[in-house]
Amino acid sequence: MASLRPLNRRELLHWATGLGVSFALPGMEVRAAEQRGTERPRSLITLWLSGGPSQLETWDPHPTTRIGGPTGAISTSLPGVQIANSFPRLADQMHHLSVIRSLVSKEGDHDRASYLVKTGFRPDPTLRHPSVGAIVAHALPYEPLEIPPVISLGYDNHLSRGGFLGGRFDALRVREPGSSNDDLRAWLAAPRQQRRLSHLDVVAQAFARGRQSVVDRTMHSENVDAALTMMTSDQLKAFELNEESASTLANYGDSNFGRGCLVARRLVQQGVRAIEVTLQNFDTHNNNFGQHRELAAVLDPAFAALMKDLHERDLLSSTVVLCLGEFGRTPRINGADGRDHWPHGFSCLLGGGGLRSGVRIGATDPSGERETPEDPITVADLYATVLKGLGVDPAHEIDTSIGRPIRYSDGTPITRLLA
Repeated sequence: MASLRPLNRRELLHWATGLGVSFALPGMEVRAAEQRGTERPRSLITLWLSGGPSQLETWDPHPTTRIGGPTGAISTSLPGVQIANSFPRLADQMHHLSVIRSLVSKEGDHDRASYLVKTGFRPDPTLRHPSVGAIVAHALPYEPLEIPPVISLGYDNHLSRGGFLGGRFDALRVREPGSSNDDLRAWLAAPRQQRRLSHLDVVAQAFARGRQSVVDRTMHSENVDAALTMMTSDQLKAFELNEESASTLANYGDSNFGRGCLVARRLVQQGVRAIEVTLQNFDTHNNNFGQHRELAAVLDPAFAALMKDLHERDLLSSTVVLCLGEFGRTPRINGADGRDHWPHGFSCLLGGGGLRSGVRIGATDPSGERETPEDPITVADLYATVLKGLGVDPAHEIDTSIGRPIRYSDGTPITRLLA
């Protein structure tokens, strides 16, 4: 007997686009934007630096050392903390953040490392783990939300998935945030839309005869209803930037990533639980220093504007912001003026939500001779901390399809980072 495969969000969007739903949307609902502090929905924004950013060219520079290369350092608003001098605007916002310079991982391959750093678990052939964003959305349902609770902005080869929590927690991918987003729109007249819905209903009813258990598992009807609700929701205005001032747009930067960070703030205002904004091209096996300078020119204004914006709108206390990639880069500079994969001691920035700012954790060897950093922090411990900061119990267990209960995280929260 044939089985009916459940549609993912992307497929539903392409299907629903043909239905002819027209968007003539009023201004964004302000209710969510007006909620403040503990009363508003909690959210996670992840700035994903795809390819593995060099810790030495970002948050852990070692200028004037053998391993430091030409990268200089700049003092920040966080006393005693310097970051690479390519980030002058972010340096002024560092007091909102904490820095971990001793993340460790056992995965040095892009695919496996991305899986680990997006889920907190190493790949397992018996099941797929959910992304941390999916866990947040699962643990903190928000009834007024009519758009997906997990959203990916930008281009990423490793899309965050719902894993054993289900396809409804797969990230909705929007590759060019702030653009026309035509794949979220449809323009057919209402009568033609209704005819297509009627035809779909006939097909669905015919398939359901004698296969009700299969239909129940696929959640076909629920998925269609959710797609139609989303496509007619006023909350889709969060993806548009025409209401933002020219100065705001300029602050975030004229880049796909900058617009993604601004859309991320708007999605937080709507109550979206997890937003991931991707900046690509950190796989710098050659031309490491020039490439990082170019990427910093995009990352610095966007990241700084996001932190300033969240703080000034009183959204930071309910939003955790995390910036990292799948691993770091080697202290050794190779023959192509590049750095290779290094999972043994890399860096991240995090802040907001129920996390402390101004905390420094770990240190790497400025000589590059010692592989293990001081005070190593596992990815699992990082995510247990992030979940705790959002009010989610990382030890909560879920019964999976393979009959094995699995916790949201195998890590232990880092108490130094909890407010």
